[in-house]
Amino acid sequence: MSSDKHSVVIVGYGGMGSYHTQLIEENGRLKVAGTFDLLQDRRSASEAAGYPAYASYEEVLADPGVEVVLIATPNDVHKDIALSAFRAGKHVICEKPVALSSDEFIEMAKAAEEAGRVLMVHQNRRWDEDFRIIKEMYDKGTIGPLFQLESRVHGANGIPGDWRHVKEQGGGMLLDWGVHLLDQLLFMIDSKVASVSSNLSFILGNEVDDGFDAVLQFENGVQAVVEVGTTNFITLPRWYVKGTEGTAIIEDWSLTGRIVARNHESERLEPTPIRAGVGLTKTMAPPSEGSTITEALPPAAELSSSFYDNFTDVIEGTAEPIVKNTEVLRVLKLIEAIFAAAETHQTIKDFDIYGK
Repeated sequence: MSSDKHSVVIVGYGGMGSYHTQLIEENGRLKVAGTFDLLQDRRSASEAAGYPAYASYEEVLADPGVEVVLIATPNDVHKDIALSAFRAGKHVICEKPVALSSDEFIEMAKAAEEAGRVLMVHQNRRWDEDFRIIKEMYDKGTIGPLFQLESRVHGANGIPGDWRHVKEQGGGMLLDWGVHLLDQLLFMIDSKVASVSSNLSFILGNEVDDGFDAVLQFENGVQAVVEVGTTNFITLPRWYVKGTEGTAIIEDWSLTGRIVARNHESERLEPTPIRAGVGLTKTMAPPSEGSTITEALPPAAELSSSFYDNFTDVIEGTAEPIVKNTEVLRVLKLIEAIFAAAETHQTIKDFDIYGK
């Protein structure tokens, strides 16, 4: 490794922590100087992988060679770890959700600013290709303006791991997958959320939600449906979106999907009624022959750089963050509104900090 690479210590060497070592090595502008974990088996795993294991977090903070602390621990300790890092003059990358509340995150962001350090949240699924395809369609009006977007992730394995079952540690699916799906929507749709309604699922008997659904109404007229489920033995499409000129579907992360759009080259004919159950319908009959065309999904929208390249540019002072802290705070405010809507069985309004 060249000596000019920025040194990173990963705090929390579990599944995501070890995955970050791969991402950092691929980046080439950062290096993993070591790891810290409370568990001995993870410290041993780190050393076996070639990454020195610090004996304590205090040792990490005291090491002048460490520039960046990457936090990949359970959610409830993110804030304290980050605040200590800023006091020691370190930059911070934090896994999502960055904090358990918007107030906690405001405290973290203020500490970073006062220390003159960078805090960036690893909202990595802005780079998912399925999302970037939908973003391309939204930005370019591929099937006309999109007016309804349905974003779902489904599984049938329940809540994974251990701490994700515990409310005090920030468990549950809204704070796990929900934060990703909501971040994608707010990153894409340049409009204030006018209202949100939601339901949380507790089918598995945990103290945290094993799934949720939420309906977001944006001021620009777009409606978004977001759903996360862990008890779905038959899954719905990852994306189903409607525009004024067509409909698009992406089935899953393999990017299986298609667009069915209006064929403007064809003469517009009335559909032929079909038998539906014990009645007839023209409304729900398929479009007349030739009135639609099936097309491939468009190429994905390109972001200006990868997460780690962007982070490196930010700490070097040559770029603005792609994941801005104001955007992270906005997602946390939305999550709080979703919790409130589910608890009160009401539609929540006047919570979005868009444009502030």
